[in-house]
Amino acid sequence: MARSRYWKITPDEMEKFSYDEKKLLNWEIKCVREPESEAMFIGVFMYRNGTAYDYESVKGITYYHNNIPRSELPAITKFLHDRYGGKEMEKGERVFLKDSKEIYSPKDLVDLAKNMEQKFNTKAIISLEFQDLTLEELKDAGLPEAKLLPIPGK
Repeated sequence: MARSRYWKITPDEMEKFSYDEKKLLNWEIKCVREPESEAMFIGVFMYRNGTAYDYESVKGITYYHNNIPRSELPAITKFLHDRYGGKEMEKGERVFLKDSKEIYSPKDLVDLAKNMEQKFNTKAIISLEFQDLTLEELKDAGLPEAKLLPIPGK
């Protein structure tokens, strides 16, 4: 199994996971505000190999936003910067924290998700993508088969 993606994971479900952090390729925490029909959300994510920024790849935590008042963005950026550091860079609807601390553990991701929920009045949904986890490792990690999304293969 080359890559496996899990989606629609709640922070409470994630607390039970125990996976090989070196095999987590990327993660995203989508923080949605009620009512969902207004499509207000903040998406915090990190790609192990970096996120595209113009023609370079930037390592560190990035977030994007949709229908969030611009006046709230400095608080979101400060919240993430205070926790993880990094050089702030903005591109369109995305804010990068270049060279920020990288996090991959279930505990760190749950902590971030729950703090985002409390601080920004949102509901967090987590997605994870792994590289080269065997079926046995997936089971041992506690990753629910029902949340596995097939990735069109190579």
